[in-house]
Amino acid sequence: MTSHLSPDVAPAERGIRLPRPDLDRLDEITAALAKTAAQYDRTGEFPHEAIRLLHDAGLLTATVEQKWGGPGVSFADLARILLALGRGDTSVALIACMTLVPHALESGRPWPEALYRRILAESVERPTLLNHARAEPDTGRGGGTVARRTADGWAITGRKRFVTGAEGLSYFLLWATTDEVVPQSVVFVVPGGSPGIEILPTWRQLGMRATVSHEVVFTDVRVAAEDLIRFGDPGAPAPDADPGADQDHANSVLLISAALYLGAARAAQDFVHHTGVTKVPAHLGRPIAAGERFRQVAGEIEVLLSTAEQLVFGIAGRLDRGEVVSANEALAAKVAVIRNLTRAVEAAVRLLGSSALSQDNPLERIFRDVQAAGVHAPQEDPALVGIGTAALNDYLRQLG
Repeated sequence: MTSHLSPDVAPAERGIRLPRPDLDRLDEITAALAKTAAQYDRTGEFPHEAIRLLHDAGLLTATVEQKWGGPGVSFADLARILLALGRGDTSVALIACMTLVPHALESGRPWPEALYRRILAESVERPTLLNHARAEPDTGRGGGTVARRTADGWAITGRKRFVTGAEGLSYFLLWATTDEVVPQSVVFVVPGGSPGIEILPTWRQLGMRATVSHEVVFTDVRVAAEDLIRFGDPGAPAPDADPGADQDHANSVLLISAALYLGAARAAQDFVHHTGVTKVPAHLGRPIAAGERFRQVAGEIEVLLSTAEQLVFGIAGRLDRGEVVSANEALAAKVAVIRNLTRAVEAAVRLLGSSALSQDNPLERIFRDVQAAGVHAPQEDPALVGIGTAALNDYLRQLG
């Protein structure tokens, strides 16, 4: 993807030096997140301490490109990071992912240079979380939020839902339609503390409770004239993926994002293994893992998860080598990965029985959390329609 910055401007000249994450510490970070995951799940509070831990480890800016003074980690390393975070706390991993992805896709969209530099400068000093605010209670994907021209910028009014990390966001990437003669779909970069922003405590979901994905009301919120990202042709509908990003590339990044739920499934597997080798019923006189059925289900879980990992890291490796991964390839892999990790956790629950659903162990929370893996756009049903349509069209072309 092409940068809109002059290539001869070195990162040092921009005055920004972001830390390179120490990927050798990922196991340590996983363990630290796992210690507080149950607490955040019970309270539904924003995980401030966990996010601070990720910032201090340089993980929240791991995907900032080198041209900006960032580490610009590979896609394979991004998958490793998300898998490790998801293995510790799925909610924290999703909040981090929502910041890592915009940085990873920055080259494919026209971010104003001064604005992005300001965000990165803040990221050096403290956790600076970003996330898109697009979905709306009444209109679904958007369109009900309107940006009105003012003398010095814009005033935005609307309501968004499912805004992951809402309480802790430094910037909302707010989707809105301008009131220009020819309306345009625009993403406004809105500071989280702006007057006119109200966070409604509506997030009461089965799982992923610490993501605090509340509804947010924007009432006449003022934004500077230059703090926006335009995309598409005037009057054209907004794209389904992130603005300005190549569709194939964006879908590949969405697949890699699924690694955080894969990490959660690996944590479920860890609990199954621990239970299997430490639980010794008196009537058996040996660990339950010695039983054939236990070992068979453990094998099924490993097949499902290792296959999912091969898909994620295989496509990540292709991206790192500069290969083109089509949108349908990425979508097909995403469908398979989510199916596999969900089935693996379900198998773990069935294997351990009623004890698996006790709040005294992490498997109960993980089971609830992974139910959210399939709700992220693009969801399975429309993905399958697109994949199936493309396959049928390919067949028709072969017939001539």
